[in-house]
Amino acid sequence: MEFREILEEFLIEKGLTQTAFAEKIGVKQSQVSEWLKGKAKPGYDILKRMALAFNVSADYFLGIKEFSI
Repeated sequence: MEFREILEEFLIEKGLTQTAFAEKIGVKQSQVSEWLKGKAKPGYDILKRMALAFNVSADYFLGIKEFSI
């Protein structure tokens, strides 16, 4: 899955608007909109804030799934 799909799914699951999500991580709503359109992606610092703000692993937003071999 691409980042924009992961973020869209996350917002739906949490019942968050773009504005509420943006406020929680300290960015503008327009930035979240750009991510959802696939025109941009968050940098390391913002990704870290996202993970900390919502108590999830950064791997979640990166689409990294653990698997065993």
